[in-house]
Amino acid sequence: MGIFGKKLDGSLNSAELSALWHQYMGDSMAICVYKYFINVVTDKKIKSILEDSLLRSENHTSQITAYLRNSTFQHPIGFTENDVNLEAPRLFSDQCLLFYSKLMTAHGLTAYSLALTNIDRKDLQDYFLECIVSAKELYQRITGLSKTYPNFTTVPAVPPSKKIEFTDTTGMLSNLAGEKRPLNISEISSVFYNSMKTGLVRTLSLAFAQVAEYDDVRKFMAKNAELAGKDADSLDTILRQDYLPVPFKWDAEITESTVSPFSDKLMMFHAAFLVNTALSYYGAGAGSSLRSDLNVTYQKVSLHAAQAGALCYKILVKHRWLEQQPQSVNRNA
Repeated sequence: MGIFGKKLDGSLNSAELSALWHQYMGDSMAICVYKYFINVVTDKKIKSILEDSLLRSENHTSQITAYLRNSTFQHPIGFTENDVNLEAPRLFSDQCLLFYSKLMTAHGLTAYSLALTNIDRKDLQDYFLECIVSAKELYQRITGLSKTYPNFTTVPAVPPSKKIEFTDTTGMLSNLAGEKRPLNISEISSVFYNSMKTGLVRTLSLAFAQVAEYDDVRKFMAKNAELAGKDADSLDTILRQDYLPVPFKWDAEITESTVSPFSDKLMMFHAAFLVNTALSYYGAGAGSSLRSDLNVTYQKVSLHAAQAGALCYKILVKHRWLEQQPQSVNRNA
């Protein structure tokens, strides 16, 4: 039965199967992550957010399992209790856990919206709409709580406009050298948000490099942290040139623990997920910008993300950590 008590349809097209498959993988990972977070968090308000996040992920995996089985598909293994060490000591501060939850919930909202507009089955449309509503409520709770802590920054504001004006020039060429026009609101928003997300990639990669078991995983995480740090700095430089504030970075919120709370498989999958989302957001940022220097920066950071992604998947395949998605019949064989 579906979330509204209706009988589940029996067939899935590729878009529907893909949406369910990826959500199962992401939520099975989230279950491991939030169980560990709940074990180490001390702030009661943040703990309540984490418990709510865990409950939603558990409900998602249960519902997706029903959808897949009804369509005679086996759900992926994903991540299990073997991928989390609940006895591991604290690796991040409480506020860092809240910041992580905020960005991951935002990623969920994006994924659910894309799934909703790409599927045909009404019961699945209802399911993903319910996911959107649920994630929206959680995101509002997280945002409200975040505002009460000192380390959270928000996208800069601009002065109100006195009159309607029209653009005289795009600045596509003139911004490569010489005086640059000020950032517009779309550019400010995308640069700030991408810096914030890239900063999280650096923080997570630093922490994962500190606790990883396999040598190739440790080296990858260290290199990823280095590249993400440079990319976040590039984006911050653009904001500072217009005397705008930059997002808070969370590197100092990592503890000295060298005991891993997660399997190397989970950490590599997490890195691959963040690389994929970074490429999407960088592309959106470039598409909303008319300043050529910004597009050059987005090309550079996108190249770094693509390079990290290629190495990431190479490691996942090497260790047999990458589950193969259902695919079309190999007619040539």
